[in-house]
Amino acid sequence: MQHRGQESAGIATSDGKRINVYKDMGLVSQVFDETTLNTLTGHLAVGHCRYSTTGASHWANAQPTLGATSTGTVALAHNGNLTNTAELNAMIQERNGGQLSGEMKQGNTSDTALVTALLEGEEGKSLEQTAMELLPKIKGGFCFVFMDEGTLYAARDTYGIRPLVLGRLERGWVVASEQSALATVGASFIREIEPGEFIAIDEEGVRSKRFAEPTPAGCVFEYVYLARPDAAISGRSVYESRVEMGRQLARENTQAADIVIPVPESGTPAAVGYAEESGIPFAHGFVKNSYVGRTFIQPSQTLRQLGIRLKLNALESVIRGKRVVVVDDSIVRGNTQRAIVRMLREAGAASVHVKISSPPVQWPCFYGIDFASRAELIANGATIEEISQAIGADSLAYISEDGMIDATRQPRERLCTACFTGKYPIELPGSDKLGKNLLERTDLGGLTPSPAALPGATAALAVSAVDDGEDPAGKAGATGCDPGPDAEFENLLTEADLVPEIHHAATTPGADKKESV
Repeated sequence: MQHRGQESAGIATSDGKRINVYKDMGLVSQVFDETTLNTLTGHLAVGHCRYSTTGASHWANAQPTLGATSTGTVALAHNGNLTNTAELNAMIQERNGGQLSGEMKQGNTSDTALVTALLEGEEGKSLEQTAMELLPKIKGGFCFVFMDEGTLYAARDTYGIRPLVLGRLERGWVVASEQSALATVGASFIREIEPGEFIAIDEEGVRSKRFAEPTPAGCVFEYVYLARPDAAISGRSVYESRVEMGRQLARENTQAADIVIPVPESGTPAAVGYAEESGIPFAHGFVKNSYVGRTFIQPSQTLRQLGIRLKLNALESVIRGKRVVVVDDSIVRGNTQRAIVRMLREAGAASVHVKISSPPVQWPCFYGIDFASRAELIANGATIEEISQAIGADSLAYISEDGMIDATRQPRERLCTACFTGKYPIELPGSDKLGKNLLERTDLGGLTPSPAALPGATAALAVSAVDDGEDPAGKAGATGCDPGPDAEFENLLTEADLVPEIHHAATTPGADKKESV
């Protein structure tokens, strides 16, 4: 599941008696080697790749989180983002008389740490009983996998914002964010875990309970970008959805051109569909350097000047003299698309027409995707013509909202489209109780990670101080933006790629100012 988070990685295992946790900043391949994996013995395990949405990107916030319960220990991993974090924090403060507990003592400022602390429960209650009482009180988008010494648990929020699936091994069970992970480990797909469902897995098999009635509103952006192409969500192939988005984009936006090229890799399926429907030949207009990873951040100034060319080169022999349709999945700030258009023009393109297989992103997500603030979203308050001019394209077109939804083969009422429409299925608290750094704010009794909690000491609950003062938030893999849209190239952009400020033709006072959330 590396594509779902590249900031930190961790694994917790249990042999039935004791839980061990190993985690650090960086990619899975950077955090784990054979020696480390050989120490993680047992028949139960939970693993996590972090993409921060609440809490800064540093070691103290890496997962799985570890905490005490009334009957033992719990290790928990979380995909999503909670909307009542301030309320949960108040519950802990009230229960503990203002004292911190669990990893919060070490400076963990994530919403995951709050849930782990609340799973401590009351004396005499099992972890399962505590979870069933706690889960209805948690609001937002969440998928949890957690375990004590002897049982694996999983839960999905009542809206099913993020995907979660159950698989079967020959001698065991697997829970994962996507079906593609099941194939990797040789497990067969059984079913999706339902919204509002809680499951427990032990030596006797799988038990299922409902902690709330389902009100499905799955994230449509999973189909557009976030999920891997070989995943399936609600029975619909993500790859087929993206190809169909490309076909629909071509139906809605006819364009005279010589070739269709994708922005690799996220734009490829939609570009295939666009070429099929339009009859314009598909071509690979860019060569991607796969050995410059998504975590190749802030290299030396000399390398920095190379910018996006470290990752992507335009094929001049394919591009020169051609009218080019370039297909991408979304536009957030617009900087990446500006760099792409510039590279195509430098390669000799006669014209560049940008096609986007999702509608304009105009609203932030509070359920697990760390979009820019609304003020930073280029489509907020700008016309399509203004955006096209800002990114330097000859033309720009987006797919319609209806076209995108039809491609998913899901009923509109079962999808969350908040980032495109501003219609949030889960009620949001006031703006003062939202934000990635909510638990780090001093006015809410925020937590500042201690110097000892920051270095990647790769220990479970013991952290050794480091004298050099290095902040792992600046280490490879700690970008704070992956795996969001544009993230793959964002850190390689130069000043020339930054979208200039859009000046609107203001008709009313303040009409040229973007609203912030």
